[in-house]
Order: sequence, then C-alpha cells, then structure tokens
Amino acid sequence: MEEHSMREDESTNLQNDSDLQNSLRRRPNANSSNTTTILPDSSSSSSMTTTMMKKNNREIVNLSENSGIDSSTSSLGNEDDQERKENLLRNGEICDEKKIENVDQEEKTDNVSFKYASRASAPAHKRVKESPLSSDAIFRQSHAGLFNLCIVVLVAVNSRLIIENLMKYGLLIRTGFWFSSKSLRDWPLFMCCLSLPIFPLGAFNVEKMAQFKFISEPVIVFLHVMITTTSILYPVLMILRFDSAVQSGIILMLFACIVWLKLVSYAHTNYDMRARSKSVDKEDASSNSPDAEYSYDVSFKSLVYFMVAPTLCYQPKYPRTPCIRKGWVTRQMVKLVIFTGLMGFIVEQYINPIVQNSQHPLKGNFLNAIERVLKLSVPTTYVWLCMFYCFFHLWLNILAELLCFGDREFYKDWWNAKTVEEYWRMWNMPVHKWMVRHIYFPCLRNGFPKGVSVVFAFFLSAVFHELCVAVPCHIFKFWAFIGIMFQVPLVILTNYLQNKFRNDIVGNMIFWFIFCILGQPMSILLYYHDLMNRKART
Repeated sequence: MEEHSMREDESTNLQNDSDLQNSLRRRPNANSSNTTTILPDSSSSSSMTTTMMKKNNREIVNLSENSGIDSSTSSLGNEDDQERKENLLRNGEICDEKKIENVDQEEKTDNVSFKYASRASAPAHKRVKESPLSSDAIFRQSHAGLFNLCIVVLVAVNSRLIIENLMKYGLLIRTGFWFSSKSLRDWPLFMCCLSLPIFPLGAFNVEKMAQFKFISEPVIVFLHVMITTTSILYPVLMILRFDSAVQSGIILMLFACIVWLKLVSYAHTNYDMRARSKSVDKEDASSNSPDAEYSYDVSFKSLVYFMVAPTLCYQPKYPRTPCIRKGWVTRQMVKLVIFTGLMGFIVEQYINPIVQNSQHPLKGNFLNAIERVLKLSVPTTYVWLCMFYCFFHLWLNILAELLCFGDREFYKDWWNAKTVEEYWRMWNMPVHKWMVRHIYFPCLRNGFPKGVSVVFAFFLSAVFHELCVAVPCHIFKFWAFIGIMFQVPLVILTNYLQNKFRNDIVGNMIFWFIFCILGQPMSILLYYHDLMNRKART
C-alpha cells in the first residue's frame, strides 16, 4: 500500500510538472489570445528561455495591474512564479540561477521604467527634434494632406470662377467655331487627306523592287526621298492654294507629318535590315541571333499595321496583347468625349474672350501685355493638360487596344521634369523614340558631336511645328520655329541651374513657368493677332 501511494504521488508530481510545462508552452501572448508561445526544450539556447521568462513576468505584472489584484494576490503570484522557476531548474531547462536573477533584475528595471515614464516628473523632452516644416525636415515629410487641400481649394476656386463667368457673360459657346460652312467647303483638303495612303503604297513598291534586286541602292534612296518629300509638300501646297479653315488645315498637316515620319522610319529601317542581311551568313540568319529576329522581309500586312498603329518607329513585329477589352474601350471613349467637351468649353468660354479683348503682345502697353499673358496662362494650361490627356492617354491607348498593340509607353512622368531636356525626353515618347532612332544616333555614328546632334533634332522639330501652325494660318513669321529653337538655350540654362542648386523643385518650377505661364500664352497671342491682321487686310 505504501509503495502504491508513493507511485501515485510520483505520478501526480510528474503529471503536475508536465501540465506546468504545457501551460508554459501554450501560454497566450499579451497581444493576441490565439497565438501560442512554444517553450524550448532542454536542447534550446538560454537566450530563448530568458526571453520567455521576460514575457511571463511581464504578463504577471500586466495582469496584476489591469485586474486590480492586491498585494496578497500579487505575492501569491510571486510564489507561483518561484515554484515555476524551481521546476525549470529541476527539469534542466535553466541551468544557472544567476540567469534567473538577471531576468528578475531586468523585469524589475522595465517595471520601474514603465511606472516612472507615466509619472509627472518624467522628462517630456528627451532629444533634439526639428519641426516638420523646417528647412532640414520638410523634404522628409509626407505632404499628402496638403496636396489634398490644394485639390479641394482648386476645385472650389475654379467652380466659383465658372459660376461667376456664366452669370456675367452667359454661355458663349458657338458651333461655328468648330463646325462652320467654310469647313464643309474644304473638300480639296479632305480629298488630299484621303489620298495620303498613296505614299506608303509607293514606298512598299520600292521596297519590293529592292527585295528582288530590281533596282540599286542609290535608286532606292532617291525614290524614298522623292516619296517622303512629296508626302509633305503636297498637303502644304493644297492648304496654301485653297483658303481653308484653320482647323481643317491643322488636321491635314498633322496627318501629313505623321505619314512623313512613318515613311522615313519605314525606309530607314528597311535600309538597315538590308545592310544587316548582307553582312550575315545564311547560317547565322537562321539561328537565334539578334540579326535573325528582324530579317529583311517586305510584308504588306506589316506596313498596313504600322501605318495605323500608335507608333512612329517601324519594325516587322510588335509586342501584342491577347485580346480586346471592349468594356475598357467603352469607358475610355466616354472619358474622351467628356474631356474633349471640357476642352472646347474652356476655349470658347475663357480663351477666346481674353484673346479678343487683348492687344498685340509686341505692341502697345507692356503692362497690359503682361496682364493678358498672366490671365491667359491658367485656361491655356488647362486646355494643354486636357489635350495631353485626351490624345496621349485616351486616344492612343484606345487605338492600341483595338489593334492589340502591346507597348503603351506613350509618355513618362514629364510633370516631374527638373529640366527642359527631361521634359522633351518624356512628354512625347513616340516622337522621342523616332528622333533618337533616326536622327540622334545616326548623327553620332557619322561623327557629329552630341551637342550638334541635339541641335539638329530640335531644328527638325522646329520645322514641323512651324509647318503645322504657320501653313494653316497662312502666317510665316516663324514664331513656332523660334519658340522651339529657343529650347536649346533653355536646355543649357536649366541643366546649369540643376547642377548648381541640386534642387529638383527649383528646376521643376522653372519648367512649369516657361511652358505654361510664359510660352503658350505668348504663342497664342502672337498668332491670333497676326491672323486677325491678315483677315483685316484681305
């Protein structure tokens, strides 16, 4: 009987020890009732055990503080904790009593620190700190709330101005500005626009003859030069021959410039592929080398796709998307209609009255000219942003979706441009890629310096800007040409300021001031008054 009772006592002690270990292993965390803390076994390191002991003691302190346990209950908890330590020592999980004393000392220090931090005598200022809007800390802060405030204020102010304008002047929109009887009589320009596909067809025939080696390389180059030159001169002569509406002339010139850029890319790319195919053996051409990826093969289907695709750089194959998202296209079309209407409303309601009530910026009172330019800067900025969003984001993405065109990088974050050079590299990616591929790199390969190559690219851009504006207006005072060529010294100036101040905000503000506050309003005033003077003379 004694042996039986001793065995029962031993089994009871073992059971209590195992229950104690299980309770320690499964003791809930202070932050979550579902998480469990696993007690390491005898082979675990002492650091893990020390961490566990800290956690257990913290829970005991928090439990006693939160539940309002008195000192007697707290002493009972300490006795239980002492028994738990003895059990851990007996089981070999903590082999050094000094470690337990260190844990207790750390726990006491933590408890004292916590209680001291909540006292009135605790220091409230412990280290050096900067104000969030100070010059040293302002760029390390998030200004999302201030940005939201600016949007709210902008919407409120513009809403008030729109209501005030409508109450004072009424609705000034007239259909004659967009669709006039004169525009309907511009059938020669319409026929010229329909005849533009003749030039890509001629370029295709030239490449076919070159593929079968019916003509030599100099003849190929001469024929392509004739086709591309005719494709741009023919619309210019038609616009100058017939006194058409300005809007019709601008649309025709834009189409003609796009066709010219595509034809140059088509001829230049095929010329390069012919040269590569001649320098590569048949074995290399059949391999997976980069030269074999775009072998010289004239395809009418590739040309047709290129002429309608939202790109100016020809290549036989493009990255494609698997399907057309019809719902997405519908949503983008609705946005296109809305923002186009908004752009027309701003032009009719704000820009036209301001321009009509102004004087020539180069004549009359200088202060009046500055006042008109500043007053015109806000609506022209809105129209320019709407134009960018409608064309580069909505229309080009709609066209790319309908054609399953994969590369949709039509622009980059040009609004963050720190210099004028960055703006021209990011705001119109189709033209930028064309310039780099067919103007800049060929100039470098032919020995021209980098600066000369950049100037030549700006010169070509200035010529086409002048054609798109001066020819439809029948005004050849080279305002657009001068404005684009003026970008070259601005590139040098903004690069110098960026390198000197090392401040992105300064460069970005200079960019916005040059384009939106000064450049565009001045161009509109100059061309408008010259156009009115021309109409008065005729």
